[in-house]
Amino acid sequence: MYDQELIKPYDQDRHKSEQVEEMFDHIAHSYDQLNLTLSIGIDRLWRRKAIKKLQAYHPKHILDVATGTGDFAILASRLIKPQEIIGIDISEGMMAVGREKVKLAGLDAVIRFKREDCTALSFEADSFDAITVAFGVRNFDGLDKGLEEMHRVMKQGGQLVILELSSPTRFPMKQLYRFYSKTAMPLIGKLISKDDSAYTYLPQSIEACPQGEQMAEIINRAGFNEVEYEPLTFGICTLYTATK
Repeated sequence: MYDQELIKPYDQDRHKSEQVEEMFDHIAHSYDQLNLTLSIGIDRLWRRKAIKKLQAYHPKHILDVATGTGDFAILASRLIKPQEIIGIDISEGMMAVGREKVKLAGLDAVIRFKREDCTALSFEADSFDAITVAFGVRNFDGLDKGLEEMHRVMKQGGQLVILELSSPTRFPMKQLYRFYSKTAMPLIGKLISKDDSAYTYLPQSIEACPQGEQMAEIINRAGFNEVEYEPLTFGICTLYTATK
């Protein structure tokens, strides 16, 4: 068990996945505004960079794990133009917002949403050309199992792309980010989402989540090959890529 699996939004008595679902259902109405405010829009650049890693492979069937409100799926659809993207999440509240956004974007013929637990996927083996996860790995209640399931449902030669928030390790960004995550992030989150716990959980889960070389090793142990990682924006985010 990794430290991230011990960090829970509300209490220690219930499963993490149950609490993460409750938390995201609660903040779904304000999630997009919070993302924009907290990241100052930089998260859009990170998504675009991650999707460009897939463009050369022209994947036709993409699984977007922890899809949330569908931002990554929508951008991937526009830039890659696959036949199908299935966005999965445990939060129906987040996906309800995503469905409306997809409909407004005119992409509901390409993108569909389905409630799934990433540690027990219902899809058959070798189903997808590419699998993406944007800012969701730290919420997995069973990191190894989630990655193993993604490996199982990916076709041979398929591509994995993971974006995850991380903690900078170098001065002065390390100190600046620590202050921001411990002070500003919970305050802004509370004001916009009205959920005290959600944005206290966020910096704690980022700090506890394996990153860099450790995360690359975990991805490799799940069966993936050619695992690489790249810190973005002074290490605030990390981009991981791998193949099957």
